[in-house]
Amino acid sequence: MNIHFIAIGGSAMHNLAIALHNKGYRVTGSDDAIFEPSKSRLSNKGILPLTFGWYPEKITKDLDAIILGMHAKPDNAELLKAQELGLKIYSYPEFLYEQSKQKTRVVIGGSHGKTTITSMILHVLNYHNINVDYMVGAQLEGFDTMVHLTEENEFIVLEGDEYLSSPIDRRPKFHLYKPNIALLSGIAWDHINVFPTFENYVEQFSIFTDSLTPGGIMVYNQEDKQVKNVVENSENQIKKYPYHTPNYTIEDGTTLLDTPEGDLPLEIFGKHNLQNLAGAKWICQHMGVGEEEFYEAIESFKGASKRLEKIAEKKSAVIFKDFAHSPSKVQATTTAVKNQYKNRNVLACLELHTYSSLNAEFLKEYEGALDQADKAVVFYSPDAVAIKQLDEVSAQQIKEAFKREDLIIYTNPDDFKKFLFEQNFENSATLLMSSGNYGGLDFEEVKQLIS
Repeated sequence: MNIHFIAIGGSAMHNLAIALHNKGYRVTGSDDAIFEPSKSRLSNKGILPLTFGWYPEKITKDLDAIILGMHAKPDNAELLKAQELGLKIYSYPEFLYEQSKQKTRVVIGGSHGKTTITSMILHVLNYHNINVDYMVGAQLEGFDTMVHLTEENEFIVLEGDEYLSSPIDRRPKFHLYKPNIALLSGIAWDHINVFPTFENYVEQFSIFTDSLTPGGIMVYNQEDKQVKNVVENSENQIKKYPYHTPNYTIEDGTTLLDTPEGDLPLEIFGKHNLQNLAGAKWICQHMGVGEEEFYEAIESFKGASKRLEKIAEKKSAVIFKDFAHSPSKVQATTTAVKNQYKNRNVLACLELHTYSSLNAEFLKEYEGALDQADKAVVFYSPDAVAIKQLDEVSAQQIKEAFKREDLIIYTNPDDFKKFLFEQNFENSATLLMSSGNYGGLDFEEVKQLIS
């Protein structure tokens, strides 16, 4: 098949392009800018566009399909040409469904934890040499790509994102997969630029639950009130399997999981990660992996990239990088670090970077999110607020929203870096939470702070 990607450079898009190239498809693509690591990875496969920009002449009747990325606009010149020629245009999730119609589709959904749970499942399957197709939202240790597609594998494991499918398809991605087996980890309002009310956001998870194939399996976090309500009130004819936080203890900075075989030391920690593990175990069991086999494999799971990722450690200090940015994720991650290192000073640094987090009205959702930290810092860029065309937010608004009088606030990247590099890291645990990079912070330099 001849496939052309409009906006090939995105994290998900370039991984799908590589997966199809590896499968033997002829792949071409366009984008107006492509950054690392997408650029090198596409180049290594010989599918990096020679020049950046949009070229309608690339769109011909010889193409079997177009895959349209979210980065493109509805008036994109290549998209308009494809529509004019009547070519088949797929969104990313639509195409993944087409590739997996004959497979058992396992979809992991939820406002938080879905990347980690998907990663846990793939780690366990990989450990036991069980081959599956997959799509996950982070680069995993031991996996070459974030997307893998074959003709022969029975299962496909998909991370089910609730964000929009494409510029011309405003349905949430996870509505398109029609799972045979699914999981819901938690529901906490996010993407307010798309889902303006909490009720509207929750509705998307009800639609997802009702999209399971009849007789399908839903594994769900019964400790999350919204998830419990959505799943247990669904009239879809599906089997429902609740899970909850397993029993565990913490000794000398190591989390020990209570199992039938005794205490199991884990590389990961935090109540939310233990919940994720419980959900992943149920899914793996439904895919044929026994409980004992699951525990054997999960012991070596170190976590997904940027999810409580330990970037530096010495005897009396540790630094973590985490993707957390929504209020519930920030609170869960900060609490997890404090519980793991009760006798250390926890410094929690949060960058407000997304559309939701920089919205003056949404800010109040962050109340108490950083309370568990001994010292708390918020960084945000007024430029990012302007770029997103949001009303200006003040330091005072942020302080009032978090309800923390000693909150330290920075808007200048150099000032934040100076603060960070002047800290005393003895007997400390530092947490850097952001979906950005604090205006250009070099994490390789940060690692040296405690080396």
